[in-house]
Amino acid sequence: MALSYLMLIGGHLGVHRFYLRRTISAIVQLVLFLVAMAAYFGFAFATEFSEEASWSFLILLLATGFPLFVWIVVDLFLIPRMVRDLNQKAEQDVLQQIEWLRQNPPSARAPMAAPAPAPQQGYQPPQL
Repeated sequence: MALSYLMLIGGHLGVHRFYLRRTISAIVQLVLFLVAMAAYFGFAFATEFSEEASWSFLILLLATGFPLFVWIVVDLFLIPRMVRDLNQKAEQDVLQQIEWLRQNPPSARAPMAAPAPAPQQGYQPPQL
């Protein structure tokens, strides 16, 4: 859980959601972040040349940045549940594997290696 919170603090790239195997929402967060960053830099660049273009970038920045900010604040409270759900799924997977192994036991163990052939008559091991 602590690692998920560290990933959340590290940026709004959705890394914490990738880590918790919430891939689709992580991709949406990443795209929102990238669009918001592009709008931010576009706004900064457009203010030097055109006021109309700067308003367009500002609206795009607010339309992507504000929902992303709200989503990150909500994730602060959702991370414990997401971690618990992921741990429960992992536990269920392990229990299913154990149950399958109980129902399908391995056959009698095969010998580890074939025994070495008996030395032939007159065989002399090499001298070291």
